Amino acid sequence: MSRVETNWERLVEAVLSKERRGGADAFGQAVSGIAGNVPSSLARSADIDAILRAADEVQEDDPNVARILCEHAYSLAQNLDPDSEGRGVLQFKTGLMSVIKQKLAKREAGAIDRTQDIARLQEFYKLYREKHKIDELQEEELRLRESGAFSGNLGDLERRSLKRKRVLATLKVLGAVVEQLSKEVSPEDADKLIPEELKRVMKSDAAMSEDLVAYNIVPLDSPSSTNMIVSFPEVKAAISALRYHSGLPKLPNTFSVPATRTADILDFLQYVFGFQKDNVGNQREHVILLLANAQSRLGIPGEIEPKLDEAAVDKVFTKSLQNYMRWCNYLGIHPAWNNMDLSKEKKITLISLYFLIWGEAANIRFLPECLCYIFHHMVREMEEMLRQHVAQPAQSCSSSSGVSFLDQIISPLYEVIAAEAQNNNNGKAPHSAWRNYDDFNEYFWSLGCFELSWPWRNSSSFFSRPQGKSKGLTILAFNKGKFNSKTLNELLSLGPTFVIMNFFESVLDIVMMYGAYSTTRRLAVMRIVLRFLWFGVASAFVSFLYVKGFQNPKSVFYKTYIVVLIAYASVQLAFSLLMRFPACHRLTNRCDQWPVMRFIKWMHQIYDFLALRIWSKILICLFPPGKYKLIPISNWSVMIRPLVNPTKVIINLNGLEYSWHDLVSKHNHNALTVASLWGPVIAIYLLDFQIFYTLFSAIVGFLLGASDGLGEIDNLLFLRFRFLFQIHSVDAVHELFEQFPEAFMKYLHVPTKESSLYASNQDYIQRDKAYAAKFAPFWNEIVKTLREEDYITNLELELLLIPRNTGVLPMVQWPLFLLASKVFMARDFAVENKDNQNILWEKISRDDYMKYAVRECYHNVKFILLSILDYVGRQWVERVFEVIDGSLSKGFIHQDLQLSKLPLVFSRLTALTGILKQEESKELTVGAIKAVQDLYDVMMHDVLSVDMRTNYDVWSSILNARNEGRLFAELKWPKDSELRAQIRRLHSLLTIKDSAANIPKNLEARRRLKFFTNSLLMDMPKAKPAREMLSFSVFTPYYSEIVLYSVAELQKINEDGISTLFYLQKIFPDEWKNFLERLGKDENASDAETFSNPDDVMELRLWASYRGQTLARTVRGMMYYRKALMLQSYIERTACGDMEEISLPDDAMDTQGFELSREARAQADVKFTYVVTCQIYGKQKQEKKLEAADIALLMQKNEALRVAFIDEIETLKDGRPSTEYYSKLVKADVNGKDKEIYSIKLPGNPKLGEGKPENQNHAIIFTRGSAVQTIDMNQDNYFEEALKMRNLLEEFERDHGLRPPTILGVREHVFTGSVSSLASFMSNQETSFVTLGQRVLANPLKVRMHYGHPDVFDRVFHITRGGISKASRVINISEDIYAGFNSTLRQGNVTHHEYIQVGKGRDVGLNQIALFEGKVAGGNGEQILSRDVYRLGQQFDFFRMLSFFYTTVGYYFCTMLTVLTVYIFLYGKAYLVS
Repeated sequence: MSRVETNWERLVEAVLSKERRGGADAFGQAVSGIAGNVPSSLARSADIDAILRAADEVQEDDPNVARILCEHAYSLAQNLDPDSEGRGVLQFKTGLMSVIKQKLAKREAGAIDRTQDIARLQEFYKLYREKHKIDELQEEELRLRESGAFSGNLGDLERRSLKRKRVLATLKVLGAVVEQLSKEVSPEDADKLIPEELKRVMKSDAAMSEDLVAYNIVPLDSPSSTNMIVSFPEVKAAISALRYHSGLPKLPNTFSVPATRTADILDFLQYVFGFQKDNVGNQREHVILLLANAQSRLGIPGEIEPKLDEAAVDKVFTKSLQNYMRWCNYLGIHPAWNNMDLSKEKKITLISLYFLIWGEAANIRFLPECLCYIFHHMVREMEEMLRQHVAQPAQSCSSSSGVSFLDQIISPLYEVIAAEAQNNNNGKAPHSAWRNYDDFNEYFWSLGCFELSWPWRNSSSFFSRPQGKSKGLTILAFNKGKFNSKTLNELLSLGPTFVIMNFFESVLDIVMMYGAYSTTRRLAVMRIVLRFLWFGVASAFVSFLYVKGFQNPKSVFYKTYIVVLIAYASVQLAFSLLMRFPACHRLTNRCDQWPVMRFIKWMHQIYDFLALRIWSKILICLFPPGKYKLIPISNWSVMIRPLVNPTKVIINLNGLEYSWHDLVSKHNHNALTVASLWGPVIAIYLLDFQIFYTLFSAIVGFLLGASDGLGEIDNLLFLRFRFLFQIHSVDAVHELFEQFPEAFMKYLHVPTKESSLYASNQDYIQRDKAYAAKFAPFWNEIVKTLREEDYITNLELELLLIPRNTGVLPMVQWPLFLLASKVFMARDFAVENKDNQNILWEKISRDDYMKYAVRECYHNVKFILLSILDYVGRQWVERVFEVIDGSLSKGFIHQDLQLSKLPLVFSRLTALTGILKQEESKELTVGAIKAVQDLYDVMMHDVLSVDMRTNYDVWSSILNARNEGRLFAELKWPKDSELRAQIRRLHSLLTIKDSAANIPKNLEARRRLKFFTNSLLMDMPKAKPAREMLSFSVFTPYYSEIVLYSVAELQKINEDGISTLFYLQKIFPDEWKNFLERLGKDENASDAETFSNPDDVMELRLWASYRGQTLARTVRGMMYYRKALMLQSYIERTACGDMEEISLPDDAMDTQGFELSREARAQADVKFTYVVTCQIYGKQKQEKKLEAADIALLMQKNEALRVAFIDEIETLKDGRPSTEYYSKLVKADVNGKDKEIYSIKLPGNPKLGEGKPENQNHAIIFTRGSAVQTIDMNQDNYFEEALKMRNLLEEFERDHGLRPPTILGVREHVFTGSVSSLASFMSNQETSFVTLGQRVLANPLKVRMHYGHPDVFDRVFHITRGGISKASRVINISEDIYAGFNSTLRQGNVTHHEYIQVGKGRDVGLNQIALFEGKVAGGNGEQILSRDVYRLGQQFDFFRMLSFFYTTVGYYFCTMLTVLTVYIFLYGKAYLVS
């Protein structure tokens, strides 16, 4: 015990001295050690942690108040666990007592009167509030937001807001402790102990701290004035639709509802069925967002009192309960509700009930039809409740200990599944020895499941726990291709061969099912037995007729055999046509209600709950009918027929002497010699389809890519060959840049009335300028992101930015990298040109961007001079440009202007713009005037030949002003932002002499810009407005991989004497220089000097982590979705005039500060959610792992990031220590610590199967939206690709054949190719697979599955059908692909799209690659044993079946055959020469 106290004394000293422990919180303050060590068993009371943090905050202001808070926290801990039996509770109490003792030792002399604690806290509350001027902080923040001044200083506003929240959090704790202590002192007179004025102030502060109350996305239990989501019409309508209505029984008075909201439908369901409070809160938000997003898709304009449209409810209802209705239809039962009484409110009630069941089902979510069974009975039970006047607890969920859906419904199921999981011997037991998730789920595919009754009949055997433990062509070939009676008789032998092979198949079914009969459905066993009996009798009967018939061809047996064979073949052919060909199979689907048809399908393993109607339209097939004529004939002519005669000769050879002693071939017609001859032929015969697929996928994939317009370019430079329609280099990006704004407007920009006017405008200059203005903010944000990621330099950033194109210049202003050095080239042409004006302009016009540069300089000079000069000066400018315009119109530019003097003009303009781009001062003003005067002298004396007789009065006044010194005496210094931008741009045009043809220089920046600009020229769905787009989530499973590189890891020297940081600096040298430039550091300085600042150290860690396979890189990439949505929403609302009360600049395309726009942030949060499921994050926090601190840091840096994890809490159950498991969702709070949003108790340890799918399953309840993108933790994303996400989501609404898509495949870019040559090979291999390979799998083959790539799932479709992966131990080791299997079997459709990409890291070491390939191969072996592959093989039509085989399990079979073929060939040849 003394050692424990000593350790805690050291911790206490660190806390009291505020030493830095593992980093800082969001405010740069030290994280309190004592607050960070609250045990998990006490963490359920968030008050303890908050109180200790407040004590740490006020320690220096008043140690006595800090002591009071610590004592109160100790009291709470003592009440929660008086015997200190929870893990870490005793140590925590000991440490907390040490803190209290030290605080007592530092108190002022005199005895402690604890009755004065309340008064001391009340007085301190007032003082603390006055010290931090909380009212002024609130008013100043609101004033900044309303004025829009925050656009200029985003960090200042954020710091002010965080400071206010932190102060309010401390005040909230002080107020709560005052109230609690008052109740402890005098429960009856507690209100009297607090003055009324203080009560009013505390209530006001609590209202201001409403955003401190834990909520996920929508603040339902604590409406927020700063969160704009609740003000959206669709959200208001959804919340209103959930309210308690007259059709529901009255809730008893004992049921409490938060005062901040009214009772709703989910409160009724919670009371009746005993759902957990946090599950109800989670699903309340889930249902509201589903309904709100469905409403927004309808495009209904906002109303004062918005109402939820019936169509929105119908869409969510049908989507959510489609699997249940299909289950009822399969079993032949009616849904639990009455269709005649299905009102909008009733539908919402049913939706809410289903998702409440699903949200608390834990591992049972892998049993979708089991959930249908539970839902079916609970709806019936609810129907009975609705007939009552007062709500009563449901009998099925009630027990002596209370009402609990988890304990009474889920736990019995979980316990039997957990017992079976224990019986698998950690995956080593045979699959037939235990029941996995699919075995349990398929029990609910027959009416026999209703024997479980309701409530559960626990005596059922279901709950019993296990105890631990092409011959025809060959015949023609051997008959010399002649078709005679002998040949016919031999061909007729195919009849017995066919039925006997079917009999062998039925025997194999029986043998392979051995050991699994006890866990298999009785109907499945019956089908196996019936097939065995049928094929046994058929093979015996047909073989008997064949033998008897061929003994005497004229006997009745022969004729009977012929009739039976024809009849049998006809029936089999008819069944094959009906069952295997899509067009015919669709006819049989209409007859599913006929018992005969259902029996036939059942015998042929066609009629099953899965795989009903999984046929698809196939444009072309990998194995078209013609191939089955071509390949067998080619095999016969090329492989079989040439060997027939040699085989006959070898067989007839007698008396051969072998050099090896051969017992087989001797006196046996040389059998081994024949086998050596035919062995390679047979192997190649089996391989030919795989060879054909390899060639087919390459050719068809290439043609499909070309036809899809992969980078299609309508430019004469690339119009020579259509298959070259792709942007292959940065030069092509330069050449075609002016096409991009129009392409952007076509796909990525939401059409408005304004854009429609542009499209119909005949003034192409104004139209193109408007398009460029719309394109500019997005392009500029892309290149700014590249700079933030250190892929480009500051100079490259300046060159790549597009002007806003909203000024008065009558032309489109393009980025400087297109125009750099063009002006100087045009100047040289003009100086050297001795021909006429037309020839000069023709030379300039050969380069479009040279022409644009000349025009821009001309108009920009005029604009700038007119803006800065006074009245007389403007007259001179107008006259000069009038003379130049006149000369141009007449074609006399050579006569009227001395073009050889243009370098002088350039020098004067450069001097002028160089002065004007700086801040105003007296010296610079004098210099600017001098520069203008020099320009005047050059133009009037050296360049222009002016006839002053025209406009004599004007010229006379100008000359007089110049002689008198009045001309240019006054100059208006440029202060307008647009004018200053134009001056800087003109100065750059006049000073950049080097070509920017290779901008950007970084290869990764080039690749990204090329792909993005390529995609603008591809076919993709048009974007919907941000408000009407489909909502989606991103979901990333994480276990214990690297989150952020630590300084120690970066500086650690390996056996070769090289550190990680040094290695990164060498393989990314340009990015390292850009990083140092961004920090303002000298690249020649040492690392110790460069990174002496803690902020710079953090930037270094981030820079290195963003170049490795880390969670930090993934989080940064995925959060680009939110940034893109905020930008899109901000611009759309600005363009429509539907913005919040912010004084916007004149330019609607100014995006400065869009990330702090409340409406833009709210819109992004409604449409996008990012959940990282860190399975052992709770354990990592307890063990003080660096990963936990880094994850917390990521949450601080990304306010929309949510982390889900499994928390293990030690408790006492029946006097014995036990562990409870909770699925928790947290976010960062204002103190830089986790804020718990939801905590949902689980029935037990959720890891019963494979780790990754179990990790996904526990956290998928926290995702939101209509779609979910699965992202591994070694992936990346790019801002420019995030802009296209809403286009991709519209693919769900596009026509992709018979069925809408349920999985959208997405292309990947492997970013680890530069690490080594081996990594480069893997990168190229992966690129081939994720582009050309998957392109062909998706279309035309229609057999693409899910391979763990960043595919986008139809979320509601999959969560109601078992989830996005399968988790049974070992059999589902390749868990991802089973999502594709499941989606296809359940009538889904998997597509692939290449206009958007996501980054991916791959294994870079030989050992890692070998382990990965071994895992994939082992997983494929398990797939062969799975029922999913078996059903797909049985239910696919003929063409898709072969395509599926040769692109999945058949690939490994053929790979094995390839190796074996070599051995067969070589050993056969060795035998033949022996």
